[in-house]
Amino acid sequence: MDPIDLQLGNKNLWSCLVRLLSKDPEWLNAKMKFFLPNTDLDSRNETLDPEQRVILQLNKLHVQGSATWQSFIHCVCMQLEVPLELEVLLLSTFGCDDGFTSQLGAEGKSLPESRLHQGLKRPHQSCGSSPRRKQCRKQQLELAKKYLQLLRTSAQQRYGSRIPGSGQPHALHQVYVPPILRRATASLDTQEGAIMGDLKVEDGTDVSISDLFNIRVNKGPRVTVLLGKAGMGKTTLAHRLCQKWAEGHLDCFQALFLFEFRQLNLITRFLTLSQLLFDLYLSPESDPDAVFQYLEKNADQVLLIFDGLDEALQPMGPDGPGSVLTLFSRLCRGTLLPGCRVMATSRPGKLPACLPAEAATVYMLGFDGPRVEEYVNHFFSAQPLQEGALAELQTNGRLRSLCAVPALCQVACLCLHHLLPDHAPGQSVALLPTMTQLYMQMVLALSPRGHLPTTSLLDLGEVALRGLETGKVIFYAKDIAPPLIAFGATHSLLTSFCVRTGPGHQQTGYAFTHVSLQEFLAALHLMASPKVDKDTLTQHVTLHSRWVQRTKARLDLSDHLPTFLAGLASCTCRPFLSHLAQGNEDCVGTKQAAVVQVLKKLATRKLTGPKVVELCHCVNETQEPELASLTAQSLPYQLPFHNFPLTCTDLATLTNILEHREAPIHLDFDGCPLEPHCPEALVGCGQIENLSFKSRKCGDAFAEALSRSLPTMGRLQMLGLAGSKITARGISHLVKALPLCPQLEEVSFRDNQLSDQVVLNIVEVLPHLPRLRKLDLSGNIVCVSTLLCLAKVAVTCPTIRTLQARKADLIFLLSPPTETTAELQRAPDLQESDGQRKGAQSRSLTLRLQKCQLQVHDAETLIALLQEGPHLEEVDLSGNQLEDEGCRLMAEAASQLHIARKLDLSDNGLSLAGVHCVLRAVSACWTLAELHISLRHKTVVFMFAQEPEEQEGPQERAAFLDSLMLQMPSELPLSSRRMRLTHCGLQAKHLEQLCKALGGSCHLGHLHLDFSGNALGDEGATRLAQLLPGLGALQSLNLSENGLSLDAVLGLARCFSTLQWLFHLDISFESQHILLRGDKTGRDIRATGSSPDFPAGAEFLGFRRRCIPRSLRLSECPLEPPSLTHLCATLKECPGPLELQLSCEFLSDQSLETLLDCLPRLPQLSLLQLNQTGLSPKSPFLLANTLSLCPRVKKVDLRSLHHATLHFRSNEEQEGVCCGLSANLLGDSGLRCLLECLPQVPISGSLDLSHNSVSQESALYLVETLPSCPRVREASVNLGSEQSFRIHFSKEDQAGKTLRLSECSFRPEHVSRLATGLSQSLQLTELTLTQCCLDQEQLAILLSLVGRPAGLFSLRVQEPWADRAGILSLLEVCAQASGSVTEISISKTQQQLCVQLEFPRQEENPEAVALRLAHCDLGTHHSLLVGQLMETCARLQQLSLSQVNLCEDNDDSSLLLQNLLLSLSELKTFRLTSSCVSTEGLAHLASGLGHCHHLEELDLSNNQFDEEGTKALMRALEGKWMLKRLDLGHLLLNSSALTLLTHGLSHMTRLQSLRLKRNSIGDVGCCHLSEALRAATSLEELDLSHNQIGDAGVQHLATILPGLPELRKIDLSVNSISPAGGMQLAESLILCRHLEELMLGCNALGDPTALGLARELPQHLRVLHLPFSHLGPGGALSLTQALDGSPHLEEISLAENNLAGGVLRFCKELPLLRQIDLVSCKIDNQTIKLLTSSFTRCPALEVILLSWNLLGDEAAAELAQVLPQMGRLKRVDLEKNQITAFGAWLLAEGLAQGSSIQVIRLWNNPIPCDMAQRLKSQEPRLDFAFFDNQSQAPWGT
Repeated sequence: MDPIDLQLGNKNLWSCLVRLLSKDPEWLNAKMKFFLPNTDLDSRNETLDPEQRVILQLNKLHVQGSATWQSFIHCVCMQLEVPLELEVLLLSTFGCDDGFTSQLGAEGKSLPESRLHQGLKRPHQSCGSSPRRKQCRKQQLELAKKYLQLLRTSAQQRYGSRIPGSGQPHALHQVYVPPILRRATASLDTQEGAIMGDLKVEDGTDVSISDLFNIRVNKGPRVTVLLGKAGMGKTTLAHRLCQKWAEGHLDCFQALFLFEFRQLNLITRFLTLSQLLFDLYLSPESDPDAVFQYLEKNADQVLLIFDGLDEALQPMGPDGPGSVLTLFSRLCRGTLLPGCRVMATSRPGKLPACLPAEAATVYMLGFDGPRVEEYVNHFFSAQPLQEGALAELQTNGRLRSLCAVPALCQVACLCLHHLLPDHAPGQSVALLPTMTQLYMQMVLALSPRGHLPTTSLLDLGEVALRGLETGKVIFYAKDIAPPLIAFGATHSLLTSFCVRTGPGHQQTGYAFTHVSLQEFLAALHLMASPKVDKDTLTQHVTLHSRWVQRTKARLDLSDHLPTFLAGLASCTCRPFLSHLAQGNEDCVGTKQAAVVQVLKKLATRKLTGPKVVELCHCVNETQEPELASLTAQSLPYQLPFHNFPLTCTDLATLTNILEHREAPIHLDFDGCPLEPHCPEALVGCGQIENLSFKSRKCGDAFAEALSRSLPTMGRLQMLGLAGSKITARGISHLVKALPLCPQLEEVSFRDNQLSDQVVLNIVEVLPHLPRLRKLDLSGNIVCVSTLLCLAKVAVTCPTIRTLQARKADLIFLLSPPTETTAELQRAPDLQESDGQRKGAQSRSLTLRLQKCQLQVHDAETLIALLQEGPHLEEVDLSGNQLEDEGCRLMAEAASQLHIARKLDLSDNGLSLAGVHCVLRAVSACWTLAELHISLRHKTVVFMFAQEPEEQEGPQERAAFLDSLMLQMPSELPLSSRRMRLTHCGLQAKHLEQLCKALGGSCHLGHLHLDFSGNALGDEGATRLAQLLPGLGALQSLNLSENGLSLDAVLGLARCFSTLQWLFHLDISFESQHILLRGDKTGRDIRATGSSPDFPAGAEFLGFRRRCIPRSLRLSECPLEPPSLTHLCATLKECPGPLELQLSCEFLSDQSLETLLDCLPRLPQLSLLQLNQTGLSPKSPFLLANTLSLCPRVKKVDLRSLHHATLHFRSNEEQEGVCCGLSANLLGDSGLRCLLECLPQVPISGSLDLSHNSVSQESALYLVETLPSCPRVREASVNLGSEQSFRIHFSKEDQAGKTLRLSECSFRPEHVSRLATGLSQSLQLTELTLTQCCLDQEQLAILLSLVGRPAGLFSLRVQEPWADRAGILSLLEVCAQASGSVTEISISKTQQQLCVQLEFPRQEENPEAVALRLAHCDLGTHHSLLVGQLMETCARLQQLSLSQVNLCEDNDDSSLLLQNLLLSLSELKTFRLTSSCVSTEGLAHLASGLGHCHHLEELDLSNNQFDEEGTKALMRALEGKWMLKRLDLGHLLLNSSALTLLTHGLSHMTRLQSLRLKRNSIGDVGCCHLSEALRAATSLEELDLSHNQIGDAGVQHLATILPGLPELRKIDLSVNSISPAGGMQLAESLILCRHLEELMLGCNALGDPTALGLARELPQHLRVLHLPFSHLGPGGALSLTQALDGSPHLEEISLAENNLAGGVLRFCKELPLLRQIDLVSCKIDNQTIKLLTSSFTRCPALEVILLSWNLLGDEAAAELAQVLPQMGRLKRVDLEKNQITAFGAWLLAEGLAQGSSIQVIRLWNNPIPCDMAQRLKSQEPRLDFAFFDNQSQAPWGT
């Protein structure tokens, strides 16, 4: 009996199993190969009986162990038709561990270990330990031959046959179609994983397998790296090479070894190369050392293949001793087995640094269309299935693009093989829309019975996930349960192989058929297993970069895991997942939603190009339109893809996503390896607007595929194909496709090394691209003849605007016709006029042919070509070889070529002789504006003035502006010409011939000559001065850098008398800058070089001509006395007026005296300036002495001893002298000396001594000096940061003087000296001390010490302590005064105390003082203070308190004031404003005021008193019949308070001014008030503004106004008066004959009131305010006519009224009008013309307010004309109008004509910020800021 039967104890069961397996020997053989991959199915077994063969095979399986045997039994039960009873017995007996007896287990373990190849013997010891034996050469050769035969036999057995599994197509294991292989020749960058260089072959030619090793390397290692993405077939190709070698095809190799890094990673021990070859691959039968020796000698015939280099781990570093990667590194470097061939496969990414840079690199690019078709034909043996599969692929582009990956192509074929028989044509492919569903169908297709066990599939998925997480791709039996192994084997999900880790150490390993399948199963487990929660799932949804990141710990194998998870999140997969999850659909839905949510977050992030592609794959797998739309819309407008490989599938996926995008997108592929057929994936992608490719891997096949895609991109505007290997064949396809893309605007074929004919072919397509704007053909070398052909194309093609060629650059710029542009902007409904169409067709061409090796004959050809062409904007032929003759020809032709702007002939070999020829050639060209020739710099540039175009405009405003713009050249007026001959080596002998050549140019207009940088010398300067009169009226002459001596330079001043055009001579001697300039009307902004956009003059605006002075500027010159004498003698004959500006490093006192002595002999001199010139400390006195030496001097200004200015008076000017000595080093001593001289100096204007480093001593000495200076009118000193010291004089002696001292920091010892000076300065009437560090004690001392025999003296003190000190303490200080106090004013907010004293002090009767004190209820201290005040303030006439707090000392202050008021018998004025007083305090004040019977003025305005306090004050008014002025503004007057007020007013017959502003007075109150005022016949001012008075109140008021004969001012602004009340008021006001000021603004008066007022305005009216009064043009016009010629009118305001259409015009003079306010009156350009003419009739006008109107540049032009005529105008407000930069410039020009305006406000006009800054820098009086930055008038004015 068989031993097996004895052990099992069940003979029948064993027999049944044998009989069952005997029926399907092929299936058993397949399982033997799976479970025993190294077992040889020896042909000797074929002679045995079938049942004996089965028994033998079962014995081999059984001895492998329980795991293998159990897995085999499970496969039998799952895959074969086993009766149910037998299946139960097999599983219960053999499918568990109990059925595997210990005896057989022991027997199995005692069997010899299975060998790699059955039947091949191997030695017992490792080859590394076998002793080396000496053998003869013949024996060694025999051993080597046996080993090599053994290698080949082993390969034949391993790869020779493929047996299909049950139920699978036979071709599944036999189909092999080689993928596309492309070779790169550049060096390999292991860090970036990119190949930098060109492909060795055309992109249309594939590399065959036999060509992989045709590498021309003679020395060192021969290494080939095969790069391909996952699924491209790298491992399959490695096995294919082994099979080909075994079949004898690769006969160049005697030995071939294949290693997989996924297995080598398991080796951790030290290895030698011989151990790697013999222990881990195949051992020799004997003497391995001899075999290894043979391999070393014949290494060039040895090929080692390493598969999966990207999976290689580095546990000990790449150079660790004995690691597998170290062996690989040494093999690559040639230190081991030198000369051998090494091939490695890897995914693209960061590769180990051991790869040599010269390694050959081959890209594996997958399948193209023909290869997919070939694979399908081989896969399906039956013809109908072939046709059906091809038809399915043809109808589904998505599936067809997936098949570009060979692994997916195999999966697709397998699924089609499963689906086609059961589905109608065209329907089966609907089940395969994504890669995920492709794998899902594959799993279903591999199920033998169509039934898929869910538990086993999920458990196998868990194994797959665990392997991915740990970087494990090889599993052992211990890692997978036997049922799962059987399940994987049954469904072809697992493969098995022998894993050998050393001699005698081998075991069976298992792996998934592909890593992507492992990822798919892991994704299934994550999505369907209840063990996985949502958070764990989302952690795996990440985006991986295309670069393989290498780590030491483990491999990252989850490339496709996120993609599969996204695919399983599709709704289509939910039923499948729910089935796997055993019906838990809610859990599946939750996980699917979580995956989609993560993808939504990723879609909104900023991602790199590789991650964008991965995201598109994931989103495309989900089949969620909303997610696809979000992703598409979130993509950036510019989407770059740089330096990573892309497949056709990637681009197809990107295209699918872009279909959900509305906005256009720009795609940029730079350095990305692309398959030739990749552009086909972009077919129909209408979202692409810009598409550019830059790669040397793009060739003709790529161009052909691109040409098929371009016409389908409807929005494509820019196409770029740069740096490719495209040839004429590829270009021909593109040229045919481009006309089918009429929307293209830019095409670039840069750096493609195109030939001349190809370039011409491309240019021929230009007329067929109507919207093209740019064609870039740079980097394609063309010859001169081709360049001229291109120039002809540019001339003849109507859309070309620019042709630019410079060395390698070649660019066409085009302008589409107007109608095409309109179409492009989607405005077909806009119809153009004939004139517009004509303007669109006319064009100007810019031609730049720089450094193109053009010669003379080429110039002739070009001239003939251009003469027949359009107008030329610019012609640039610089850097060619035209020489003199070519330059002459071009210069002669310039006038015929109609060049509008520039002709550049620089760097063409022009000589000095050729310069004269060029000058003669252009002498008749009247459009030439500038010619610049510099032989040193090789510059020859012609600039032309543009011809003015005829412009028509139906509107007057457009015609006006056009007339202005026509006179605005960009650089010079049309009549001006600039000839610059710089650095040409010109000498004196050349001048005569040169002037003859220039003679023709002089008659064409004003000439600017520039001879700088030549060698004229003194002789040339003299000769030129003789020739200049013959050249006519020059505008300027530049003689800089010509080697002139000082005598020659000074001699140029004689030209002032010989050349009438010469007005300005600028000389910088050391830098040799010499410029002679003529007069330019108006201010030449261009002189500053900062504003070339505005015209140089403004004569066309009618500005008045002034007498423009001549000026001589001499700087950087040694100004010695002889030179100054010579200069002044030369200038004696110069016509005037003359301005002389001198500058040198230092001017000695002797030189200064010489210069000042010459001044009386220069009567035409108007200004002398010494700028940046060092002067000695004596110079201030020398300059001051000039005032007496030269009576014409009117102002002297010296600053910092470096800037001195003397202004001279003309004969017409009145006398008056100002002197400025600021910013010098006078110090206290120098200033003292100068002050001592003041009485002798004839100064009648002002003296500025600011910034002279003075201290308090100078301030005190000024006080002491005042008595000796009777003509001093005012003096001010500030020793703080301002550092000012100014004295103003009058022409005659003046009694009243004012002195202001600020921040002088007086110390206590200074007080007595100051008091002494003040006591002696009897003419000083007012002193202001601001922050001079005087405390209350020192101020009291000062007041007590100041004494005078008679007169008044006012002291105003501003100190920080004034707002903190109480009223009592301030009055106590006043009580110390030595004179009688007549006025006291206290302002806490202003920190100010003002006291007026009267001398001598009149003593009061002590008995009267004691009597008054007896009535005071005060403490001892306060009684003493009141006593002192009664003595010093007995004659107090004015007491003013502002912003004070009388509540802070328990009303002591108010009580003191009460008692003080009781004693002030002469008090006439009392002011208490904006202060805080309690009710009790008000009672005290009212009591005190009640006894002030002589009070004439009472001001209680701006206070917040309560009702009781107000009533108390009103009662105090009773009996005040002498009161003349009463101000109760802002007091709340209720009915009772108003009754008391009116009662008091009825007795005030002397009242002159009544101000009741903001008192809440209504119609009733106005009625009572009117009755009370009937007796006030002296009333001059009545202010009832900001109340609530309506028509009823005005009616009562109107009845009493005629009875007020002295009324001069009435203010009823901001009330509620309507037109009816206004008309009544107007009738009454006519009777007020003395009325001067009328203010009725902010009432709805309307035109009727205006008409009523206009009938008869008061004769003496000075001010009329009617803002916001609802006036229209009619009312305003009637008022204007009524005011015309008013002799007293000073101010008028009609702001915020609608004056649109009304013309305000004064025909008569208004001699006193100072201000006119027309803000927001809707005044436009038409209205302003007559208004500005009215301004000229107002000679006293100072302020014009025109803001917030509709004024534009025309209005600015009108204003600019009148500005110089208005001598007293100070301010013009033009805010918020429509004035542009041009209008602002016109205003600046008007200011330059001598206007006295201080500021023109231009905020919020349409003027760009940069232009506003430029205008502000040129004219500081233009103010563009939001806040009013108006500067104060200069101190000397």
